Amino acid sequence: MRPSGRHLDEMRAVSIETGVMRHAEGSCLIKVGNTHVLCTASVEERTPPFLKNTGLGWVTAEYGMLPRATNTRNRREAAQGKQGGRTVEIQRLIGRSLRAGIDRSALGERQITVDCDVIQADGGTRCASITGGWVALRLAINTLMKTGAIKSDPMMGHVAAVSCGIYAGQPVLDLDYDEDSVAGVDGNFVMLDDGRLIEVQMSGETTVFGRSELGTMLDLAEKGMAGLVAAQKAAL
Repeated sequence: MRPSGRHLDEMRAVSIETGVMRHAEGSCLIKVGNTHVLCTASVEERTPPFLKNTGLGWVTAEYGMLPRATNTRNRREAAQGKQGGRTVEIQRLIGRSLRAGIDRSALGERQITVDCDVIQADGGTRCASITGGWVALRLAINTLMKTGAIKSDPMMGHVAAVSCGIYAGQPVLDLDYDEDSVAGVDGNFVMLDDGRLIEVQMSGETTVFGRSELGTMLDLAEKGMAGLVAAQKAAL
């Protein structure tokens, strides 16, 4: 039995509220169980220098966690003078994932920055950030299309992410903190809504896993992906 009482293939409750930030071109608050992330997308009519005069746009991301998002207070990274390695790794993952679903030539020479701020953490913050970040990005693209700044839709499909792992010897979907903190295997699947994979992060924490277990976790991720895309569509 999972600590939450969920079935092995059961997601936590997912909700996405849009338009939560007045000034951002796109914004949403995503809740996956007790993990809550505020996602905003901001458009700038410029690109990084390495893309100047290429005709290509850019999507990047920044990620942060409020001091009391967890059960004990964490110092703000700004107070420490630098970002931690975990933060840098996560925001790079978010940026890579969202860029994979964009036709950057159709976006044109502009940059969209997706900010993901964790208000409350209970496992799966990077997955929630990707899933909610895509909604914020979709809304920002809608804004650009309404104003005529871009002529064709650069978004190639829904992008979402979900965690899977091996808890108490069983493959499970969507780990919360109680499971994630003691899981034998921990992984994240980032996917397009057509089933293609963008990125898989998988590691044996206290045990190893075989091809059959990996296949089971991929099946679980595909089931979770269907629910996440449905939540994205409902929010939009």
